[in-house]
Amino acid sequence: MQMTRTQLTDEIDVSRLIYGMWRLIDDGDDSPKTVQAKLEACLEQQITTMDQADIYGDYGSEAAFGKMLAQAPHLKDKIEIITKCDICLISDKHPDHRVKFYDTSAEYITAQVDNSLTLMGVEKIDVLLLHRPDLMMDHHDTGRALDRLVEDGKVGGIGVSNFKPWDISLLQSAMHTPICTNQIEISLSAHHAFTNGDIAFCQEHQIVPMAWSPLGGGTLMTGQNTELSQMLNDMATEFGTSPAAVAIAWLLAHPSGILPVMGSNNLERIAGFSDALSITLDRQSWYQLYTAALGHEVP
Repeated sequence: MQMTRTQLTDEIDVSRLIYGMWRLIDDGDDSPKTVQAKLEACLEQQITTMDQADIYGDYGSEAAFGKMLAQAPHLKDKIEIITKCDICLISDKHPDHRVKFYDTSAEYITAQVDNSLTLMGVEKIDVLLLHRPDLMMDHHDTGRALDRLVEDGKVGGIGVSNFKPWDISLLQSAMHTPICTNQIEISLSAHHAFTNGDIAFCQEHQIVPMAWSPLGGGTLMTGQNTELSQMLNDMATEFGTSPAAVAIAWLLAHPSGILPVMGSNNLERIAGFSDALSITLDRQSWYQLYTAALGHEVP
């Protein structure tokens, strides 16, 4: 099946499914061979967009990804790279950090982008996201820095993650580069974004939502909601696929154009990511799953 693409900006389009690299090296194997196998399993399904962050793998994921690209440079032209910054973790790699905090200062963002480019061995980050709202953000300072990164060609587009509508409006008011995406938690087990204004704001402002933890961190598959689990299983049988694929298809069916960020280190599971694209849920099926997730009928 030909995977459709989603236009984030006039210049940037991404695959309908995104490979999330949060746990890329959590299996204890950060060798270029292993990382490349995961990437190629995605590319075989036309999943070309990779989601990184400076803090992933305790500040080690971008470096592992870069080592792989250095050994397989032909892959650079086949992918789009998303990465994030502004979370500062307590880590042996940053002994100066006394507390977990956020930093959206121009100096910090610019330094982190330069570091990410160096670690991954690329000339440009396709989309840079601010990882979390910073309570100390000077939106004028931050906005100027983000615009400058785009103007300098280091970054293609700007997005955010875990931002509320008012956080986006504040930052956008100090920028001329349009904010193109907000990566937030969306799944059948975390469906609040459909009713709290997050997705409606994205639709109104032509911001594409990305969904982190689209399978609820695995909770959808553990049967904690018996009615929902049974319905996912029944629909999976009907469509000849897996319950996970049905749960992802539920996100894909929404008119806001949600982009699920899929994460796994298991090559077999990665190979099954695109199964969701073969499922078409009608409106009533969508609401059946939503109703089961709620635990009661809609008002």
